[in-house]
Amino acid sequence: MAKTYLITGGSRGIGAAVAKLLASQGHNVCINYMSNAEAAEKVVADCKAHGVDAVAVQGDIGEEADILRLFAAADEMGTLAGLVNNAGHVGHSDRVENITAERLTRMFAVHLTGSFLCAREAIKRMSTKHGGEGGAIVNLSSAAAYIGSPNMYVDYAAAKAGVDIFTKGLALEVAGEGIRVNAIRPGLIDTEIHASGGEVNRIEKIGHTVPMGRAGSAEEVAQAIVWLLSEDASYVTGDSLNVTGGR
Repeated sequence: MAKTYLITGGSRGIGAAVAKLLASQGHNVCINYMSNAEAAEKVVADCKAHGVDAVAVQGDIGEEADILRLFAAADEMGTLAGLVNNAGHVGHSDRVENITAERLTRMFAVHLTGSFLCAREAIKRMSTKHGGEGGAIVNLSSAAAYIGSPNMYVDYAAAKAGVDIFTKGLALEVAGEGIRVNAIRPGLIDTEIHASGGEVNRIEKIGHTVPMGRAGSAEEVAQAIVWLLSEDASYVTGDSLNVTGGR
């Protein structure tokens, strides 16, 4: 039976891979995107090719009003079964001594506040306490949460460490309400996020340093996320799963 899933940051990279994998399994998807409407609509078209319902909603996950509008759009597609808190970004590589308050505000607004607010809205719809049917939430953390990313983006690492503890606390809070909450920690993954942070050739430069000798793909991370969303992971909650090639 088709279920409805909401994926933030679904126009590229891991989010797009998750949406397409869910659609290939017969599920409806509502994706969010920040600015690239063309890329988002391409993902929607790829999903609809599997005969499911799919929609893209523009919005800033750092803004509460946009989050509320996103969930309203998902409501029109049916009962929400799962949320993937994937939206995120990195700043240009820099040391802490050069990081501005504005950069920190934006970093935590998207990765932490946005994840909290999206989870809040998902819980209102999925929790048996609120008359829901249960569901699953997967938060996107990062290997940066335990590596620290010195001289690059300690702010991003700190935000992702916050995602880890948020995942644990929320999982314990709603475990008795039919909702499982887990996190994925991707390592070096070949997506556009490196270029957006000013590291265009990062994969080529350090891919060989991963124990498996290569960067991972968005599709490999998506497989882990979709597993955590599924009933195959019915006894897994409050965990953070590394998808890092051994890092």
